[in-house]
Amino acid sequence: MKIQANTIRPGNVIEHADKQWTVLKTEMLLPGKGNAFIQVEMRDVKSGNKTNERFRTSETVEKLMVEEKDATYLYSDGDQITFMDSESYEQFTVDRDGIGDSAAFLQDGMVVTAELIDGAIAGVRLPQHVTVEVIEADPVVKGQTASSSYKPSVVENDVRVMVPPHIEAGTRIVVNTEDASYVERAKD
Repeated sequence: MKIQANTIRPGNVIEHADKQWTVLKTEMLLPGKGNAFIQVEMRDVKSGNKTNERFRTSETVEKLMVEEKDATYLYSDGDQITFMDSESYEQFTVDRDGIGDSAAFLQDGMVVTAELIDGAIAGVRLPQHVTVEVIEADPVVKGQTASSSYKPSVVENDVRVMVPPHIEAGTRIVVNTEDASYVERAKD
């Protein structure tokens, strides 16, 4: 299925230069002169090699259809992360790079979506939001306005998240796994 290059999102699997690629990151670039383009960091599904490619926003790319299966996170061993297929109970491992920065949000027993192309694992997608506890939060700076300012904090998996001034250490928050951004205070 052909899609516009500006609609490519992390987790998509595309075909480019006769290879299948999993999209890891995208960034829209607007130069001072000329047309906008999108820079895509992607990993070859078969070899695991990474590359960066630039597409004009008007270009089209082939988005591949992937089979999706539920899988459960079991454990991490160095850079290898082990999951279990929820239907067949078969275990499989994925390299940490195959998941990207969101791998830091994996929690014991978390159900993820494994993406397969021709029976081979192309990638793993985490739920969009997870609940984590803030373990460290900077104090509020006097004079900051609550509506527009955020302060740095560290959550239980050692990821830095910018949070509103009213969030203190010990508070449970909901975080977006794609970009490690604060969504809301968790409803316990």
